[in-house]
Amino acid sequence: MRQVSDSVTIRPRGPLDARLRVPGSRSITNRALEVAALAAGQSQLEGALDSDDTQAMREGLVALGATIDVDGDTWSVSGTDGRLRTPTRPLDARASGTTARFLTALATLARGSAVIDGTPRMRERPIEDLTLALSALGARVEVLGEAGCPPVRTGGGGLRGGAALVDARRSSQYVSALLMVAPYASRDVTLSLEEGICVSRPYVELTLAVMDAFGACAGWNAEGGLHVEAGRHYGPRRYRIEPDASSAAYGFAAAAIAGGTVVVEGLPADSRQPDVRFLDVLEKMGCEVTRNEDGDVAVRGQPGSLHGVDVDMNALPDAALALAVVALFAKGPTVIRNVANLRIKETDRLAALEAEIRKLGAQACATQDSLTIEPGPLRGAEIETYDDHRMAMSFALAGLQVPGVVIRDPGCVRKTWPDFFEALERL
Repeated sequence: MRQVSDSVTIRPRGPLDARLRVPGSRSITNRALEVAALAAGQSQLEGALDSDDTQAMREGLVALGATIDVDGDTWSVSGTDGRLRTPTRPLDARASGTTARFLTALATLARGSAVIDGTPRMRERPIEDLTLALSALGARVEVLGEAGCPPVRTGGGGLRGGAALVDARRSSQYVSALLMVAPYASRDVTLSLEEGICVSRPYVELTLAVMDAFGACAGWNAEGGLHVEAGRHYGPRRYRIEPDASSAAYGFAAAAIAGGTVVVEGLPADSRQPDVRFLDVLEKMGCEVTRNEDGDVAVRGQPGSLHGVDVDMNALPDAALALAVVALFAKGPTVIRNVANLRIKETDRLAALEAEIRKLGAQACATQDSLTIEPGPLRGAEIETYDDHRMAMSFALAGLQVPGVVIRDPGCVRKTWPDFFEALERL
């Protein structure tokens, strides 16, 4: 790998024979941070991810009254027992949609007003569906930005609780944000889903698992909604954060593209992280997947043996980008379906995938909620990353087999995996 100023040129290689330890889960780190910050007493989070997104979450929680001491990947969190202070300045979510949505719900528990803001792209990402549900639960909250996007102002004073309808057709993060603060409402909270739909539902399951680990009582009800018992507050505990399955997907995809074997260490077989299911997709494409009793997962690929798939990626949209790049090396087309929410991520990922895949010589066609990839003779190209970490990491994998792949703005990977390119070079 050769890095020049604002770009990285990927070194072709393969077949691979490598072991990879990926950083802690961003999704679990941010959830565990919030519930530990609400708990009474001190929690210890082990295996936490230190990245732009989790730093933004940490800073927001400290501004709301938590104390967080960082020692490598072990973080000690002194909680607030749900008594949040009024921040003295706007809470900066940076480019983290998770942080913006979680802090918006959390700040309703503060004594006074708070403003949640972020990057220019964050001001284009919707949040109004969350604020409407918060208002139904008795919160004082208003959207200050255009088209239902941040910044947002909360009035503080807590949540009344009760019943609310939440539109989760674009983001499950609205549901997770509501769930995590619900134990601190004055009365039980019941959430029903618009049209019964919750996009990326496994991330809600992940939220429920973290809440349960810290002592809350929450779950699905008979009507297909969710119920949270008020007054069942979080308690402090020692909590181990799993390796990030979304990051592991790039190691698995590398084996599929370059051939050989990549082993990712310590990923539990019973993990609730949605992107663990990416392994099933790779198996359908022709890879061999094996596990051992220690949680190590091995993917073995054989160049020329991949074939295209038609797959619904609604439950694991983050892995859709890695799949799109793997599809370039398959025989036959690949169709990625039911991923409309990719258009409201760090960039419009469907449009970005379509444009960058075509640069490499293949054909791609995006609809409002799908992407079709037609493999073709591939060539090197400079890949724009749109300040999107997953665009950078996914297209870097193409360079394992295609000479001349250059990744622009490689520093954007700080969002979730700051040393990604060093890890890629070690493969």
